[in-house]
Amino acid sequence: MLSDGEGREVDFKDTIIFMTSNLASDMIQQAVPVDGSEKPPLDDLIATIRPVLSKHFKPALLARMSIVPFFPIDVNAMKDIVILKLNKIKQRMAENHKMLMVVDDKVIDNIAARCTEVETGARNIDHILRGTLLPKISSEILSQMTQGPLPEKLTVGMDDKGEFTFAFGKK
Repeated sequence: MLSDGEGREVDFKDTIIFMTSNLASDMIQQAVPVDGSEKPPLDDLIATIRPVLSKHFKPALLARMSIVPFFPIDVNAMKDIVILKLNKIKQRMAENHKMLMVVDDKVIDNIAARCTEVETGARNIDHILRGTLLPKISSEILSQMTQGPLPEKLTVGMDDKGEFTFAFGKK
């Protein structure tokens, strides 16, 4: 039994606590190929990172922990995450504007490639979508609204400079 900050007793019987850390993330990154094709054996990876963990955690605590290294997200998984998030935007476009949104594969590839840094990873997808893509889509839709009824379809592409392009048309 433990007590929380207000003196209430907390029972941790039959409880698993997950703790995450970025300790040794650079070592894990080096051990795994960029394409994620060949992951090293788990026991070898744990043996590689254990000295870093031992410098940070007390031996008694580390002995009670099960070490589960998290592998970096490979490019294909990152693309799947981008597609899931873009599908939510497509759904909103259909519901709010009755507009079909088509996204070119280059857009998915570009966003996924920009999210491979360990520090930001998949969180950067939201930043790109909310900070770049959605404001530009909003601006384009507002521009279209001034010209008359909204088109039925929006195609999002990518130019040679890595900038988003937008083309409106019929389904």
